[in-house]
Amino acid sequence: MDRLLANGTVNAAQSGEGPPLFLFHSLLSDRASFDAIVPELQRSFRTIVPELPGFGRSRPVDGGLAAVADRMAEAVREGAGGAPAIVLGNGYGGFVALQMAIRHQEIASKLVLPDSGAAFSEPGREAFRNMAKASREKGLEAITDVAMRRLFAPEFQAQHPELMQDRRAAFLRTDPGVFRAACDALASLDLRAELAAVKVPVLVLVGEHDEATPPPMSRELAAGLPRAELKVIPGCAHVPQLQSPRQFLGALQGFLF
Repeated sequence: MDRLLANGTVNAAQSGEGPPLFLFHSLLSDRASFDAIVPELQRSFRTIVPELPGFGRSRPVDGGLAAVADRMAEAVREGAGGAPAIVLGNGYGGFVALQMAIRHQEIASKLVLPDSGAAFSEPGREAFRNMAKASREKGLEAITDVAMRRLFAPEFQAQHPELMQDRRAAFLRTDPGVFRAACDALASLDLRAELAAVKVPVLVLVGEHDEATPPPMSRELAAGLPRAELKVIPGCAHVPQLQSPRQFLGALQGFLF
């Protein structure tokens, strides 16, 4: 069931009963990247999967990542009825969730941050600048192969042609202006000095082969958070919940269940 949150600006799918659990998707994907794990999660949680601002039917917002985080804080408050919620954010969605938890410290009861971080290395920043530049000059089609490589290892792509066709189509539906704004935000983001403000328990996950947000970023993130544990998911890349749903759900055991 879809519902509108944050004064009608954020479109979200909701299913199941129980404590509210929000799932924030990555920049190079969409909310369908959680489809394989929602059936299991909705048995224990009221699972709410929004389209982040500027994606799908959610309205864009100006003002960088802080404005995106503020908009999503509105959505979480409304969707959770004002109570603290569990928020899981993958990649870009993890940066949004982390920024939201820093700026709105009452918003989350727990965070799960798969394949995210607090700041990119200089090569990581340059990759975002290059993707923004290429998309501006040549369109999203010109960087689709790069985007897919950041999500999945070549071997996985070769073994799952139908999934890759679907993921390419999802990426090409991204609003180019929203994509470039997110790239610019991530290229300059540094939340390391603010991590101590996040007092809630955090599970930091990372795919062993993630090239977009490599494992050292997750290690740095977990080390900077007061109450974090880190798990590396073997054999996976940037979207482990899609690549290996069973393994991903297994990594949540003991923290969510």
